[in-house]
Amino acid sequence: LFAHIFYFLFAFFPPSVLANFRGMVQHGLPLEIGDTVQILEKCEGSQCCHCGIFPSSYIHLKNALVKNKGQFETVIPTEDSVITEITMTLRDWGTMWKQLYMRNEGDLFHRLWHVMNEILELRQQVLVGHLTHDRLSDIKQHITARLDWGNEQLGLDLVPRRDFSMVDPDEISITELYRRHRRREAPPQASMHHLFLQMKSMMSSNLGEELEVFYSVYDSREMRPISERFFVRLNKQGLPKSPEKTERQCTLFVDLGSSDLRKDVYVVAHIFRIGRMVAGEKKSVSNTQYKRPYGCAVISVADLLTADFKDDHLLKIYSCNAESEWYQIHDSIIRKVSSRYSHIGTNTGLNVSLQLLHGDMEQIRKDYMRLFTRNVSITKRLEFSDIIIPGEIRNDLYVTLERGEFEKGGKSVARNVEVTVYLLGGDGQLLKGLVCCGSGEPGVDENRSFVLYHSNSPRWAEQIKLPIPLEMFHGTHLRFELRHCSTKEKGEKKLFGFSFVPLMQDDGRPLPDGTHELIVHKCEETADLQDPSRYLKLPFSKASLQPGNNQTIKNSKESFWIQSSLCSTKLTQNGDMLDLLKWRVHLDRIIDCLSKLKDIDGTEIVKFLQDTLDTLFGILDESPQRYGLKVFDCLVSDALFKPYEGEYMKCRHCIALKDLIRVLKWYVDRIIDAEHQEQIQQVLKASEYLFKYIVQSRRLYAAATGGQNEEEFRCSVHELFKSIHLFLSHESKGISPITHTQAVFLRSFPNVCCELLKIFSMREVANLARDTLSSLPALAHTDCPLQAVKLQCMAKTVESPLYINPESRCVLLPVVLRLLHTHLQEQRELVLCANILTSMLTLNTPATECGVSEEVNLVMEGLSGVLLRTILEVTNRPQPAATSLRLQYQDVTGEFVACLLTLLRQLKDKEYQQLLSRFPTKDELTSFLLQLFTVFRILIRPDMFPKDWTVMRLVANNVIITTILYLSDTLRNNFLNEKFDFKVWESYFYLCIIFINQPCLQLEMFPPSKRKKVLEKYGDMRVMIGCEIFSMWQHLGDYKLSLIPTLIGPFMEVTLVPQMDLRNVLIPIFHDMMDCEQQRSGNFKQVEAKLIDKLDGLMSEGKGDETYRELFNNILLKKIERETWRESGVSHIATVTRLMERLLDYRDCMKIGEVDGKTMGCTVNLLNFYKTELNKEEMYIRYIHKLYELHLKAQNYTEASYTLLLYDELLEWTERPLREFLTYPMQSEWQRKECLHLTIIHNFDRGKCWENCIILCRELANQYEAFYDYRNLSKMRMMEASLYDKIMNQQRLEPEFFRVGFYGKKFPFFLRNKEFVCRGNDYERLEAFQQRMLSEFPHAIAMQHANLPDQTIHQADAQYLQIYPVSPVPENQDVLQRDGVPNNIKSFYKVNHIWRFRYDRPFHKGTKDKENEFKSLWVERTTLALAQSLPGISCWFEVEKRELVEMSPLENASEVIENKTLQLRTLIAQCQMRQMLNINPLTMCLNGVIDAAVNGGLARYQEAFFAKDYIANHPEDGEKITRLRELMFEQAHILEFGLAVHEKFVPQDMRPLHKKLVDQFHVMRSSLGIQFPAYVRVSPLHFANGSPRTCRTPVPNAISPDGGRIVARRSPLSYPAVNRYSSSSLSSQASNEVSNITGQSESSDEVFNMQPSPSTSSLSSNHSGSHNVNSSAPSSNRASPLPSDKHKHSRENACLSPRDRLCSGIFSSTLDPTQVRALPPALFNIMYSSVTLGSLCKNVRSLSPMPTARSPQKSMVPPLTPSPTDGLPMGSLASHSPARSGSYSSGISSLSRCSVSEMCGIDLPPPDPPLPPAVPADIPIRRGSKTPPPYSVYERNNPRRATPLPHSLSVPMIPFQIPVDSTLPRCEPNLPTPETGTVPFLNAGWPILCSGQDKIHKIESSLFLDSFPRRKILYILNMYIFQRLIIFLLINILSIKHKIFYLRKKCFIRT
Repeated sequence: LFAHIFYFLFAFFPPSVLANFRGMVQHGLPLEIGDTVQILEKCEGSQCCHCGIFPSSYIHLKNALVKNKGQFETVIPTEDSVITEITMTLRDWGTMWKQLYMRNEGDLFHRLWHVMNEILELRQQVLVGHLTHDRLSDIKQHITARLDWGNEQLGLDLVPRRDFSMVDPDEISITELYRRHRRREAPPQASMHHLFLQMKSMMSSNLGEELEVFYSVYDSREMRPISERFFVRLNKQGLPKSPEKTERQCTLFVDLGSSDLRKDVYVVAHIFRIGRMVAGEKKSVSNTQYKRPYGCAVISVADLLTADFKDDHLLKIYSCNAESEWYQIHDSIIRKVSSRYSHIGTNTGLNVSLQLLHGDMEQIRKDYMRLFTRNVSITKRLEFSDIIIPGEIRNDLYVTLERGEFEKGGKSVARNVEVTVYLLGGDGQLLKGLVCCGSGEPGVDENRSFVLYHSNSPRWAEQIKLPIPLEMFHGTHLRFELRHCSTKEKGEKKLFGFSFVPLMQDDGRPLPDGTHELIVHKCEETADLQDPSRYLKLPFSKASLQPGNNQTIKNSKESFWIQSSLCSTKLTQNGDMLDLLKWRVHLDRIIDCLSKLKDIDGTEIVKFLQDTLDTLFGILDESPQRYGLKVFDCLVSDALFKPYEGEYMKCRHCIALKDLIRVLKWYVDRIIDAEHQEQIQQVLKASEYLFKYIVQSRRLYAAATGGQNEEEFRCSVHELFKSIHLFLSHESKGISPITHTQAVFLRSFPNVCCELLKIFSMREVANLARDTLSSLPALAHTDCPLQAVKLQCMAKTVESPLYINPESRCVLLPVVLRLLHTHLQEQRELVLCANILTSMLTLNTPATECGVSEEVNLVMEGLSGVLLRTILEVTNRPQPAATSLRLQYQDVTGEFVACLLTLLRQLKDKEYQQLLSRFPTKDELTSFLLQLFTVFRILIRPDMFPKDWTVMRLVANNVIITTILYLSDTLRNNFLNEKFDFKVWESYFYLCIIFINQPCLQLEMFPPSKRKKVLEKYGDMRVMIGCEIFSMWQHLGDYKLSLIPTLIGPFMEVTLVPQMDLRNVLIPIFHDMMDCEQQRSGNFKQVEAKLIDKLDGLMSEGKGDETYRELFNNILLKKIERETWRESGVSHIATVTRLMERLLDYRDCMKIGEVDGKTMGCTVNLLNFYKTELNKEEMYIRYIHKLYELHLKAQNYTEASYTLLLYDELLEWTERPLREFLTYPMQSEWQRKECLHLTIIHNFDRGKCWENCIILCRELANQYEAFYDYRNLSKMRMMEASLYDKIMNQQRLEPEFFRVGFYGKKFPFFLRNKEFVCRGNDYERLEAFQQRMLSEFPHAIAMQHANLPDQTIHQADAQYLQIYPVSPVPENQDVLQRDGVPNNIKSFYKVNHIWRFRYDRPFHKGTKDKENEFKSLWVERTTLALAQSLPGISCWFEVEKRELVEMSPLENASEVIENKTLQLRTLIAQCQMRQMLNINPLTMCLNGVIDAAVNGGLARYQEAFFAKDYIANHPEDGEKITRLRELMFEQAHILEFGLAVHEKFVPQDMRPLHKKLVDQFHVMRSSLGIQFPAYVRVSPLHFANGSPRTCRTPVPNAISPDGGRIVARRSPLSYPAVNRYSSSSLSSQASNEVSNITGQSESSDEVFNMQPSPSTSSLSSNHSGSHNVNSSAPSSNRASPLPSDKHKHSRENACLSPRDRLCSGIFSSTLDPTQVRALPPALFNIMYSSVTLGSLCKNVRSLSPMPTARSPQKSMVPPLTPSPTDGLPMGSLASHSPARSGSYSSGISSLSRCSVSEMCGIDLPPPDPPLPPAVPADIPIRRGSKTPPPYSVYERNNPRRATPLPHSLSVPMIPFQIPVDSTLPRCEPNLPTPETGTVPFLNAGWPILCSGQDKIHKIESSLFLDSFPRRKILYILNMYIFQRLIIFLLINILSIKHKIFYLRKKCFIRT
């Protein structure tokens, strides 16, 4: 396959691969571009014996160096370090660049992309190698600037550099490394700047003439140009006329100062056309060419500051609207005075290239050689630059033609004036080539100005330059000839006058700078000007006219103004300077000239510095005795001593050596005695320059004389220094003038030493410096400025060559250390001390360590202690608020730290021993070690260095770990056994632990390339220090017990670092701690408590992982295998491990940042663990509040209330003070509990759990009442009342519940292989819930079946979710089974405090009958019991227990019919109460039951279970078959009544459907064999239980005349509301089967908001039931509508509501005939009366709070469910209760109401509205003892007070509506209770109907019947009812034609 040469390698990773190689062959090595391989051997063909082959063409061979050969060797390519850095940096950037795109940071993404491309292009240029050295340096600088920018933008590390290359920290000192980091910003700004300009072209569409363009730099602030003009000629095409001459296209504006680079400095271009006077005039008019204004363009210099290379600019050109304003057009454009100029076309502009260059000219020529390889014109500044270069010769005169005032001269219009300038010499001859219009063009003989059209007052502002040689300057003058330019055909230029000005005055001074008004002399002939001597005698300016001068001037009204400026280093306009330079002419005025020198401007002196110094030394040579002091005073004057004397001294001979030393000594000797020190201070200030003269003179003299008088010179210098030492040693009290004089000398002393090094040896000068510095007074005043000056002098000395030399350094070092120690000890001048120490130690690089060990020992001996104290002092100070002071503070701290690290890095074992041996006592050694450890901890702090200083941090850590390893032996030798010192050992361990935990050593967080570099250079320092920790711990022995309590937490923290080796080393320490604690106290509870307390905080910070948990468990279990305390150890380890599991799960959930069920469940799991297993109350409370915040964030207000209630239960109503905790202030326990109660009530209110709010309100009200706080009590009662209103009036949604199974190992521990029941959100169906769960677990797989998974799924390395809906099973049925309780109240108890849930799964057992599948359709019912009730502190809870029950097909059929009947009754009731917006839900349900077209409806049940074969084969199901028949009959009756109600409300367009339903109902009824007599009118509301059935067993068994026992059959509503689900199906086929039988349809469920049965839905179904919506209408609005007059049809009459129909006892029964025959005759009519026995039995059953069993006497009565209205007085809510008012609720009525008129089919007028029944206020109410609902997951230990049951939730009393005669005796039978067999009392109001009377009489009776036997009660009741029925029948017959009114009165039986 391979025809190439193959290489075998040992792999490394820097780049050298050219192309990717997949390595898809045997022994092939995959390669990627950039990888580096080290070639071991090569071979031809296929003789391969090693792994790692690849084709040779895929790599590029390059040279490299191998360091540390062996296992850890490093390969370094021998290429430019910048190229290597580019390669590594771009690799890192590439990865992060992609992440920028993923994070949608588009701006930085694109900017980085451009920078990367730019760097690659520059890299390519460097690799080519065809660049000059200067260009290469430029490119490298540009590359490093871009690399640093990108690193800063991406948050990468700062790269310290030296000459564009990365520095190696091992090759420089740490102080130098620190300074490299601090100086990373930018090099110092250059003081000189230059502007390069290249004229390329002018773009214009109408060019037809040649152009002249003048560029200049203009200062708009001072409104003057600051540079000469650059002149460019353009041809008619707009291109330069001489393209081959680059100097005429390019220029360099030089010597721009930093102050010139501002916004108001511009580059201005003035453009003139050379052509006709008027643009566009005919060619025949004139052929004369004129210079005419064309346009102007400007650009700000500030816009060029950001450009690094030449940028092309297109400058817009503007023309002047009025030529008279041309002189200031540029200023108008700058100031945007748009009325004075206009834009010349959109296509017109100047195309120029501009670039700013920085640095002096010498540097510019070196850096930008490409600019100077061709000719570039230099455009100078108009005046001297800020820095005047000595030796520069310049003699330029600038003249500006300002303006003129001329007369018309007999013309009708103004003149067109042109000015011609000539330069003439002293002989009157024309000086050729000395008139320059601007740089770029050579000088000319004459210059013609531009012409302004028809202007007698022209303003030109045109500048010319006259570079006149010095020898030609004398006698020259300028002549200005003025001509009028005619526009006639000839176009002649006629001379009309001239002006002139001489350039040199009579006294030898040149023309002064400024404006000059020249006289215009009349002249019309050029010949008159041929002889200049004729007009030079005339006055030239108005200022030169003498008063009374008789000279006649032809025209004195005309004037011509010019402005002149001289820039010369040879000619001066200052008379005093001129007199000094010509001193030989006036010898008598020398003294006066020397005195005036001090008053001359310094700039003027600097311009003539060389001539001035020559003059001074010449005068000194002339007469030293006479002029010596005067010359000396001039030499020391401030104006002369700038940094230019050095250049002068190089080329001048100074022979006044003895005189200078003598005069200087004379001044020094008189310092102490002098009264005025000003003159002396001025002399000493110039001592540096004086010594320059002295040294240079000596060198020149020695060179000239061969070293004569050497000893004499040395003696004179030593004598001078003795005088200096004497005056320096003078000690003054306080601040005196001498002190200031001493300070002046010390400031210049380091420079004096540097000058002396030129003639003396290093040691000799060092001795002089040492003696001089030592002569200073040792003690000085604290505020004395001399102290700071001494340090400044020392700082300069340390930075001078005198200290750099090792020979002289050893002489100066003791003096420097002594001075530093003094200042550091007093904490003064710390900035200077830091600079000095840094400069000292910068010299000590690792390469020079061999020669500096002695110096390091001296520094450590002198400064180690005070340096540590200084660092501690500085770091403990608060940082200044000001930014500049804060940066200075950080610099000082960093420099001291760098100095300490530098010293420590240079110490070896021997030096450490010497250092520690210097401490004579143990206390001093202890203090030193503690200070050192503290400083190390400060160095490790994250804020010690900026976060991107990784190199500096790693170097510091390397020094620290080296020092720790050296000091370990010291600790073992000096602080163990009887010398044990707790503080030292504790500080040592804390330092090691902090060292390991610092962020810059967490290599796992680094990019791979960075991690590799750190490991190669330093290794993993964490493992090294971890091994040292373990070793030192083992040496402690019995002293471990002293450290265990304080080190458990830190050791736990360090073991959580994700480094496997470190964990393996340090985890066994915990076993050691447990063993030590066990031996001391017999247990290790302290260790366990500390571990648990610390673990929570550490893991919440993100430390630890699953690997650590397993490692911790395995290592410690292995360690304790042979311990005697193994059992308790295992328990402890298991507890900690389980806590880790929960904490890791909690942290993983919180990382997501979303509030979901997983997060809440994890929090619940954790707080339960703290409560149950660890009993950590504080942590338990903390997590309670964390869970509370999560619930609030998710708007789970009910769960939030239950959560906060956990904390509330821990508190009592006491005054015990509580400390400040979390967000709670310091307060009493009572106050905190009150606050919690109010918060819980508020959240329960938001969650619509008003029943729970009421109980808490009552508890608070009791507390307020106990403290007589009636104001708050009133508020609480009002709040309670408002809660009752909300219960009755506001709508609440019933949530759905779902069972969720989490299977697989990928789930967290608290979810893994467990099942939960979850409470869904509002309006959340199965599909929405399943989608939400899958979004919380995006990697989970949804299981499509409900079967329990096997172990394969449990152990799978994946996530499986199994979700399906479940039905709640309420625990307390009391409220749900009571009649008259509104649905608003029942709905709360249906879905709250639920512990049990169930779901059904249908299946076929045995052979499936294809024709009728219901014969074998079984249902598997699973009941799930939770560990805690829902809702609770979480939205889901774990399933604790499962119960599985199988239901036979017959039982399933019964339940299906019963649930469908319940649904029908509910819909009918809602329709009657007008709670439905439309009739569609009822229509759908009726149609689904009646027209069961798919599976045959009830007929299939008849075929399956009523067949003779089935009855014969299943004799044990006889009772169940009977019950099924009863349910079918009941459903038929309900359907009939439902059709009647449907007919009342059905809209007109649905009448055909209604008729179809009626017809189909008759067919269905006939198929069932149900025959209703024509006179039978049945309503489901006739019966108290909503059913015509009395019991589930035959009546003879239920009611026996012998025993008289009444056993109530369980009503369909007595089952929980959730039992309306019959069976479950997992396939659509089974779903259709069941839905057709039950009559459920999808559309019906959606309209009705009925929850679908699990039997009719599967996991794959797309339909799920929604929430049940309960009516929020008040009870007063729920009464059934009164009948209308149109209800006359028999069918309608038969199906009317019980309120609109008369009850009769003669209707035939629906019971089985056998049942009827079995009844006693006395009870036959009772079965068909308006108060049926079934109803009576129901109400008798209601006496018990639970369903009555077969043996009522033996039944147990559970506590009643609490009610929010319990305990109210009779007159409040009871009068409006539905139970009392007889209103209809939930489809159940306790009283049937019939009308005679409707019975007989006669229309009667509507009755008068009935009066409300009176309710006695003194009727006692029995209050039961109830247990409040479980608010929390934990049982309360303290019993709560009993809460009475309100009327609205109490057991309803039996209402009787029996018309009675007032004359009849009132006999109220005693009904028995299950407990006593007697009735406590009976309260009944009996309305009396009197024939022919409209009055209503009420008989209120209250009779206690507790002494009648049961049989007697039945007999009396039977007879009483029979009599009332007979009377009622007679009244109905007699009132056919009359109105009969009756009033219903309720009779309540209370329990």
